Amino acid sequence: MAVKTYRPITPSRRYLTVSDFSEITADRPQKSLLAKYSRTGGRNNYGRNTNINKGGGHKRRYRLIDFRRENLGIKGTVSTIEYDPNRSARIALVTYTDGEKRYILAPQGLTIGQTISAGPDADIKPGNALPLKSIPLGENIHNIELKIKGGAQLVRSAGAAAQLVAKEGEYATVKLPSGEMRKVSLECYASIGAVSNPEHQNRIIGKAGRSRWLNRRPHNRGVTKNPVDHPMGGGEGKSAGGRHPCSPTGLLAKGLKTRTNKRTQKFIVRKRSK
Repeated sequence: MAVKTYRPITPSRRYLTVSDFSEITADRPQKSLLAKYSRTGGRNNYGRNTNINKGGGHKRRYRLIDFRRENLGIKGTVSTIEYDPNRSARIALVTYTDGEKRYILAPQGLTIGQTISAGPDADIKPGNALPLKSIPLGENIHNIELKIKGGAQLVRSAGAAAQLVAKEGEYATVKLPSGEMRKVSLECYASIGAVSNPEHQNRIIGKAGRSRWLNRRPHNRGVTKNPVDHPMGGGEGKSAGGRHPCSPTGLLAKGLKTRTNKRTQKFIVRKRSK
């Protein structure tokens, strides 16, 4: 999983870097595990543009990922490691002994032909999913559930890994990549290891066209616009905006607390590192 660079034969190629995709083993995805992926263009269900910097992008099909790992006690063999355009990590196609095929997030170190399983008695090796009560302290984990049998919600992006710090009563304490320490039920499942493709953060987009492939349109700062287009626009010459940073609709962009779910506040042992 190295980063590939190019000879600077054009200005855009001078800084552009991409993954070398050396770990990819299949050109085409499993047809039975594909679903339609509709693009919104930044518009909501009323057709109003709620994200002015979205639009275009390459056509994609969604890969159905098994975040629940419900095939407990059934062994599966890794058939392929594939690219997924909808996420930063790689995915692995697993063929189980009963003939069923499912995609999972590929952890670092997963290889073709490796046997994986899920359940309380599974081995502690990358790709296996176990309840937190069965995982030893200090182990790196990813794909962590927040609700029992609710499917993995935490630590799913490329290169990410959390650490199991402590177990007390009905809860385990997990240190997330952000630095936050959080309590999670011991019955919740997590996968062993760190997520694949750690070099993803080192890539350089390199040119405007590549951002367009990713469904990102050009972005203008609010202070460069007219008052009719943005609350921070207007003024003679260069202006700092004259008010606290905000969105085009007036929502504060800095310093405003966005966490509103006070019910789960008790599960946060330590807030994320600043």
